[in-house]
Amino acid sequence: MLLEIREKVQGVFASIILVLICVLFGLWGIQNYLGGGKESPVVTVGDKEFFQRDVTQAYQQFAQNLQGMKFDEDTLKKQALEKLIRDEVLLQYAVDQDLVVTDETARNFIQSLEYFQKDGKFDKTQYQTLLGSQGMSSDEFVNRVKKALIMEQVQRAVVDSGFVTKPEVDGFFKIQNQQRDVEYLTIPLVPATELPSDDQINAYYQQHQEAYKTEEQVAVEYVELSLDALAKDIDASEEQLKAYYEDQKAQFSAPERRKISHILFAFGKDNADEEQVLQKALKAKQELNTKDFAKLAEEISDDKLTAKNGGDLGLFNVGVMEKAFEEAAGSLALGEVSEPVKSAFGYHLIKVTELVPGEVKSFEAAKPELSKAYKKAQAESKFGELGEKLGEVSYENPDNLLAAAKLLGVEVARTAMFTRNTGPGIAADEKVRVAAFSEEVLKGNNSEPIEVDGEKLVVLRMLSHTPATTKSLEEVKGDVIAALQKDKAEQQAIDSANKIKQELAAGKTMAEVAQVFKSPVKKVAGMTRMAGDIDPAIRQAIFRAPKPQADRPSLVVIDNSAGGKIVARIERVTDGTMTEADKAKLTLIEKNMALAFGRAQFEAVLNQLQARADIAIRTAKQ
Repeated sequence: MLLEIREKVQGVFASIILVLICVLFGLWGIQNYLGGGKESPVVTVGDKEFFQRDVTQAYQQFAQNLQGMKFDEDTLKKQALEKLIRDEVLLQYAVDQDLVVTDETARNFIQSLEYFQKDGKFDKTQYQTLLGSQGMSSDEFVNRVKKALIMEQVQRAVVDSGFVTKPEVDGFFKIQNQQRDVEYLTIPLVPATELPSDDQINAYYQQHQEAYKTEEQVAVEYVELSLDALAKDIDASEEQLKAYYEDQKAQFSAPERRKISHILFAFGKDNADEEQVLQKALKAKQELNTKDFAKLAEEISDDKLTAKNGGDLGLFNVGVMEKAFEEAAGSLALGEVSEPVKSAFGYHLIKVTELVPGEVKSFEAAKPELSKAYKKAQAESKFGELGEKLGEVSYENPDNLLAAAKLLGVEVARTAMFTRNTGPGIAADEKVRVAAFSEEVLKGNNSEPIEVDGEKLVVLRMLSHTPATTKSLEEVKGDVIAALQKDKAEQQAIDSANKIKQELAAGKTMAEVAQVFKSPVKKVAGMTRMAGDIDPAIRQAIFRAPKPQADRPSLVVIDNSAGGKIVARIERVTDGTMTEADKAKLTLIEKNMALAFGRAQFEAVLNQLQARADIAIRTAKQ
């Protein structure tokens, strides 16, 4: 726990809303439009049933998040199943507590998601396109968001209740800022040159055959639904483009850019001196005949924040200021100064300092861009419809791609052989490779639709499969000899390190054993956890080692990144205290510690809910 808190102090505590989005999109995929049929559930949580495709989808989501990383498939499947269960347990508890989220709250949250934004603003077309590509209606998606936000209410209620006491904070700094006096020496890895015997080579080969396997390979055939291909087949008449131009005219318009400055003459208490303030404003307006506006604003404006910048208010945005102020600011010509304008704050003199008129691109000028946008919009609609049908057809005809190819009007394509880690063409996409090596595809069934590059859907099936095989001893004999020699060199380093450790424990000094092994001794007084001049792996091992006891130093053997060993002797440990730098960020540290404790408490609560829940896990029927 303390290590976790220390890490969080150095960064930003993981946002709860990020967890929410993971929950939300972890359950959101192309496959959701498929029906349940008569399939038996794999898992039940209370009355909720999950089928094999739900578990597979959760696993694929996990695998997508680990693109480019090696992972154990069985372990990842177990983790995906566990997350599916825990999410449902949390949701059912939240519903039982009568927690609700309004449609308005859900929609506001959706509009804040960057997935649906364009140029920083919610884009309805992009929203509908994304949902269409997933075969999902807006109502269905809003309902899912509401469930996720309800789950977040429970999480926040527990996590936000976390708190930290002063002794806990002191204990944190006691460990965080601890210092250690240490000396250590390095035992290098000396390469072995003696050749192993044939018996040793054969024995090693027999024991390590997994290391000498060829990679499993597969080739697939597939059909592809492409948004670009659909768009190319769409024709656009002049009338259709003109109608689309009128609907989307805002997209081809550049708004007026108007920058303003002001001088404020603020009202006194109860506006008692309003007439005097007005006269001051009128007098200043006269002074502008001979004085620069920015200089006068700096001298007399009661808005001290903008006065130092010549009264600059930046770009004029409708809806920010009062109506009278906006009307005056919007009607002025470039360089013109308004008459005194009254607001709740006082009287203003307003000047337009920059003015770029708005313009609307003509139909003819916008036509090339308009044609492309129109075709894409039409293609997106068709893409969503075909994507839904593609999933249905490939599910109903699991043993071939002919029906899917006929639906899309495309030829069935093929790939060359590829592995789980790399592949050509569409197999360069991690999601495609995960699907190709999934249990269902290797059994001869079609995959579920896979989204590629955001604008393609692919359904694939196995064409050929080559299991991993073990190379013969003749093929790998050189590698086996090298491995045996490396093992021998490493064992020699281990033996030397253990001998040094024994001699130090018996009372010899580090200098005495260093002479025997001809290795220099390095001494560090007051080593800290953040010491930048020490190898992080060495530093972490030293701080994980126990403290010296009864005037006897603590000894630890550490793996060296170069392959050898390091023997370290810890002579003294000094508890840390809060530094001046720590005091400056104490509030943030206390907040992050409280959040870390709150998150641990939430995990404990969720574990209890899961232990009490009615959960049944069954083996899926083959």
